[in-house]
Amino acid sequence: MTAQRSGPPPIVYILLLGLLGGGGWYAYSSGLLNAQLNPSKTESTPTQAGIPATQPTQLQKTTPTQPQAQVPNAPANPINLDTSLPNPAVIQMDGSVTMVRIVLALRAGYTQRNPSIPITYGIPDGKPNGSNAGMQALMNGQIQLAATSRPLNATEVQAGIQAIPIAKDALAVAVSINNPYKGGLTLQQLADIFQGRITNWSQVGGPNRPIRVLNRARQSGTYTVFQDLVLLGLSFAPDGPNFTTASEDATTPLLRALGEDGITYSTVDQVENQQTVRIVPIDGQMPTREAIQRGSYPLSRSVFLAVPQQTSPAVANFINYAASDAGQQIISRTEFIPLR
Repeated sequence: MTAQRSGPPPIVYILLLGLLGGGGWYAYSSGLLNAQLNPSKTESTPTQAGIPATQPTQLQKTTPTQPQAQVPNAPANPINLDTSLPNPAVIQMDGSVTMVRIVLALRAGYTQRNPSIPITYGIPDGKPNGSNAGMQALMNGQIQLAATSRPLNATEVQAGIQAIPIAKDALAVAVSINNPYKGGLTLQQLADIFQGRITNWSQVGGPNRPIRVLNRARQSGTYTVFQDLVLLGLSFAPDGPNFTTASEDATTPLLRALGEDGITYSTVDQVENQQTVRIVPIDGQMPTREAIQRGSYPLSRSVFLAVPQQTSPAVANFINYAASDAGQQIISRTEFIPLR
């Protein structure tokens, strides 16, 4: 008896071999086989729908950005000013009376470097009119630059004015050397005196005699700073028999009028070398350079140059000069305290 074969007929094996061979050829020719064996060499083509974040993409070649052309001798501009205005024939300034020395010293140094651009300080006759008047003239477009011994107020900020600190200073409270009161005051006692709550020297440990207050002119930046630092923005006492507000922003007349019972205030620079007055300690601190720099003296402040957002290269250059090492050295010789 003949044994029968088991399994599929030979034709089935022939067909299977053909299918396997054709599929392998297709995988080889299409690159699919190479992609499976070398997945790291694949590249994906971005589609309009975007590329998944986890899928590596090919870096595209970009043209490097060309650096912007530098204007020859352009001033450094650390305060982000728009210097698109043309340079004026004369830089007109006005502002703080207490900053006269610092402005004149900076002007001298600047004009040595830029003799073709003169600078005036004070309108219309070269006499500065105080910080408040100078800031108003700046907003009115009458001047290009203002010196101010106080920070900007809300109106000036809204007008686009920028204030750049250039030095430190402090206010000094002064009495005559002939005043029998030889003590110091607390900041609260000082506020009470200038708001009319303390009216006699006996209330602060002195003799029984009235305190005569000599206040600075309202247009003075120093008036505003004192009001902010000491009175916390509240009003001074009204004028009366023993309280007088000056009509002009000048220090010398106030110091001369102190007598034996008067009190006033000014910048340290304007008081410290006077032989006829005594500086009163506040909260146990005298306005020394060290106390002002470390911030322990309570009546310290910064002084500023103020400028509109849109200005000229010459004005920006003056500001940058004041903030430079050379400008700060000049400031240190005016008895103001440089920023560094």
